[in-house]
Amino acid sequence: MSQSLNNTLAMAGKPRIIFATNNEHKVTEIQSAIGDKINIVSLKAAGIGIDIPEPHDTIEANASEKSTTIHKLTNENVFSEDTGIEVAAIGGEPGVHSAYYAGEDRSAEKNNAKVLQRLGDNPDRRARFRTIISLIWNGREHLFEGVTEGQILMAPTGSQGFGYDPIFVPKGDTRSFAQMTLEEKNKYSHRRIAADKLVAFLQTQI
Repeated sequence: MSQSLNNTLAMAGKPRIIFATNNEHKVTEIQSAIGDKINIVSLKAAGIGIDIPEPHDTIEANASEKSTTIHKLTNENVFSEDTGIEVAAIGGEPGVHSAYYAGEDRSAEKNNAKVLQRLGDNPDRRARFRTIISLIWNGREHLFEGVTEGQILMAPTGSQGFGYDPIFVPKGDTRSFAQMTLEEKNKYSHRRIAADKLVAFLQTQI
């Protein structure tokens, strides 16, 4: 019997929660953290094929938009996340606009280049990643925040990760996120901090 079939059978009959994403890697990470008491399913696995708008001017509001949209559609427990990088010397940009900072094509290279261009040789390189997870559980919303402080490099470094990872060094290390393995990044990761809070809450409910 295949491992995937074993996993499917193991989850049969267990309560499930929809993760408003189609990133299966994120689904696997969260499922591993929670354990086998609850089944985490992606939008695709739940048979949901819609694009969820992100029209708001805060990370919190966009996370809520995604979870609320799927909850209204399914009336099931659901959670979503939204993440941005905030650079102190340019007024907290890109922030909520992180994904589209340099245009609608969501190019990580262009986004990184725009941040570096806006900063120039400014010695103040302070920045932080911030993740908000919005969980709707039994009809009530709960928000969980994860923050990683750090600084912006003068040029992209490293080839791992995604997004702004090549230009961000977390406080407590000298390497960019893009120079780290996933396990090393998770020691600092804003997304992991928020996910751990989500897991801690869910473990009190199941």
